[in-house]
Amino acid sequence: MELQAAIPAVIAIATAIRHDGLRVGSEPTSDERKYGTHILLRRIVILTAIFLVALPSTVFAQGRSFIRDTEIEETLRMYATPIFQAAGLDPNGVSVYIVSDNSLNAFVAGGQKLFINTGLLLKADTPEQVMGVMAHETGHISGGHLSRVHDQLRNASAISILSTLAGVAAGVAAGRSDVGTAAILGGQNVAQRNFLAYSRTQESSADQAGVKFLTEAGVSSRGMLNFMQKLEGQELLSTASQDPYLRSHPLTTERVDFLANFVANSPLKDAKVSPDLYERHARMRAKLYAFTNHIRNTLRTYPETDTSIAARYARAIAYYRDSQLDPALEIIEGLIAAEPENPYFEELKGQVLLEFGRAADAVPPLQKSSELSGGAPLIRLLLAHAMIETGDPAMLDAAKTNLIGVLSRERGNSSAWRFRAIVESRLGNEGEASLSQAEYSLLSGDRQAASYHAVQAERKLEKGTATWLRAQDILNATNPDAQDKKDAAADKAAPK
Repeated sequence: MELQAAIPAVIAIATAIRHDGLRVGSEPTSDERKYGTHILLRRIVILTAIFLVALPSTVFAQGRSFIRDTEIEETLRMYATPIFQAAGLDPNGVSVYIVSDNSLNAFVAGGQKLFINTGLLLKADTPEQVMGVMAHETGHISGGHLSRVHDQLRNASAISILSTLAGVAAGVAAGRSDVGTAAILGGQNVAQRNFLAYSRTQESSADQAGVKFLTEAGVSSRGMLNFMQKLEGQELLSTASQDPYLRSHPLTTERVDFLANFVANSPLKDAKVSPDLYERHARMRAKLYAFTNHIRNTLRTYPETDTSIAARYARAIAYYRDSQLDPALEIIEGLIAAEPENPYFEELKGQVLLEFGRAADAVPPLQKSSELSGGAPLIRLLLAHAMIETGDPAMLDAAKTNLIGVLSRERGNSSAWRFRAIVESRLGNEGEASLSQAEYSLLSGDRQAASYHAVQAERKLEKGTATWLRAQDILNATNPDAQDKKDAAADKAAPK
């Protein structure tokens, strides 16, 4: 399991707002009181679009983060695919992102990007509850709700969207300069409502579309109803105490009544998805819980008396995270014996061995995991990492092959570029190493380093090759002024 973190883009936005004539921290005039919030929100939306496009696609820093995990992503894809198909959407065209956040929330942004918090996945008792949320959010996508904001965010990377939606509203009490703008909006709740909030009419429309999609997919809408009933008890709480989903998705008695009536009259009211999806759901929750909680809590929730695969999975992860190698490996070996064709148990074994400094021992289970998973990019990335860590030159070519495979499917994976830079350097391919480092720096938001390494790559690579041209592209992206001067000089030297 890997975390990808997002950093707020608020410093630039706040600076731009101040330069645009809005006064921060001063007493508003009567006109500003009347129109200020509307003007500010409009400008934030516009400025958000500008800065999101400029943000890197992958950033590693403190802040809100994504969770990348092949098994969980595959489970969510299995939930979502029939719903997207029922909505007439290409399942490959809708991206699902897992946000590392304990609050109960899900939202769509940037066109066809669906964000789901780990808190929602942990609190969802059944696959149908998650599918109900997905169907509802798909209703917002198909209905074009919040299209103005979504159009502004359409070309932004997922991590940039998360960064901005979190950043525009975060940490006012901490006194940080990068979040001062949120004070004007009155804090996180107001900012989130204005960026993500739907009207009651849109909510009802999304409910109606959602149950239609679920029915066409052969899934009961009871999960959607049960999820709404989970939220009902929060309506009387203060806004600050409510889960974000309720704040941006207003719940009404009419909505709950509509769902209850629909379920009561549906031929699918008691239908359940396959036992396989229920087992996947249990394992997903166990995995998330163990990775995000202290071992004490995990062992209390999944005690030794629980001999289910999900519980054993959770305990193995808990012991591993608590640096207890022997009990972790003992449980993992038992899981592999129970399901020898499961790629994720082999993946966990390899991850544990690698992180305990046993890279050579980690390679065989990761190779098997890669084969069993059909070459899943994140597993091949972990395998390449293990091969590099062995220090065995004989493994470098195989590591490079795996990294090329990862990048063919996830070109924006910055970790793959970083590891490839190491491999190319050890193989003596200095031009390729510099280019890979330039790609990594560009994705990490370090334009100066990206430019430096692109210059090195340009000097070392054969002129006119695809890799040389890519180095040129990075130079142009990181030094647009220099490129303009070069083009101007070329035009001046050209015969008239």
